[in-house]
Amino acid sequence: MQFLSRWDHQRLSATTRGIPLVNGLAAEDVGSQRWAPARGDLALPALTVDETAFAANRDLFLRWCKSAGVVVAPHAKTPMSPDLAHSLREAGAWGTTVANIQQAAVLLGHGERRLLLANEIGGLAAGRRLGALLRACPDVELHAFADSPAAVAALAEAARIAERRELSVLVELGAGRAGGRDRAAVEATIAAVLAADRLVLGGVATYEGAVATPDADETLRTIAVLMTRTGEAFALVRDAAPRRPLILSAGGSAYFDVVAGALAPIAQADGNASVVLRSGALFFADHGIYARAFAQVDRRGGLVIDGTHYSAAESFRPVLTLWAEVLSRPEAGLAIAGFGMRDASFDQGLPVPLRVFRDGVEQNGLSACLSVTRLNDQHAFLSVAPDCPVAVGDVIAFGISHPCTCLDRWRVIFGLDADGIVTRALPTQFG
Repeated sequence: MQFLSRWDHQRLSATTRGIPLVNGLAAEDVGSQRWAPARGDLALPALTVDETAFAANRDLFLRWCKSAGVVVAPHAKTPMSPDLAHSLREAGAWGTTVANIQQAAVLLGHGERRLLLANEIGGLAAGRRLGALLRACPDVELHAFADSPAAVAALAEAARIAERRELSVLVELGAGRAGGRDRAAVEATIAAVLAADRLVLGGVATYEGAVATPDADETLRTIAVLMTRTGEAFALVRDAAPRRPLILSAGGSAYFDVVAGALAPIAQADGNASVVLRSGALFFADHGIYARAFAQVDRRGGLVIDGTHYSAAESFRPVLTLWAEVLSRPEAGLAIAGFGMRDASFDQGLPVPLRVFRDGVEQNGLSACLSVTRLNDQHAFLSVAPDCPVAVGDVIAFGISHPCTCLDRWRVIFGLDADGIVTRALPTQFG
């Protein structure tokens, strides 16, 4: 199996967004350039990662997981950065989550060896593709989702092609997205796994975010029902696999506390099971959807780590910054900045101006008189308050909402240190 080549051995050029007009720069030499986006050193727009904030979020959440009696396999679909996935695992993450076979190939090609494939893969053709991948990686520990006998058949084909002795299957139940809808679907999936060669029952999985509603109280009620169903499905799997270590997997980045509170006692009572969360976006936080989600966590009691309470909204720090330059002040009350829908997420809220720099010097207070009102492909329309002196050439740092749909627009992002200096290039590998 031919994997994607590592960026460690590639060279960057001006065709890579964010890279100034230099050719043949080795990726590992980016940090030595001492670029600062606030000075306009990068080719704007550019997306950066606050390395200090990312490490703080990582360490905070891993501490919380240990205290809550759960582990995490961070969802790699958020950044699709092998470097960041590796750093999370090295810091103590149980493994890595992927959404499809392509993402699995990228992570396996970069050395990851414990994956949750948190989705059904499709039919027999997909099974053959997964089988070819697993045959090239005989040492990988993979747990894949199935919610029907047809999904099980695809995984059995993968195991056959890979000539694996066993492949772990997590029976998925759900509402609003994939997952068996009732006990009969769960029982049929379990029976199909037991009847298949080379497959073993590995546990149960679900996704609570699919049942969320605009009403916070209603959402908690629907998640509670889903967690009860998950516990019932786990009991069925345990009956069918009485001695195997099993997994209970759930947990996005908005309701991880609710999931842990419901599932950790089940795993503890079982004595041979682990709760594996799949949270990924919370390591990046944001200035929108996850800022609001963390405020809801605080309303539910906040983060409790070894008996000490912490505010989620105050403890998780936004990591991503989108940098862009003011291109035009065509009329009063309007500025045009050099980024658009091709550069920033907008499905969960528009970017938020955070800081304004002129010739590398921060212009205190200017961001408060700006707001993004709409985006074109490559232009952002900013409403400018009267007498606000924002000017052509000013560099604006924007916060974003929804890291997943922002990061997937970028081939390379840049790590920043506490002084705002680029430390490294972090290539992404979205399919």
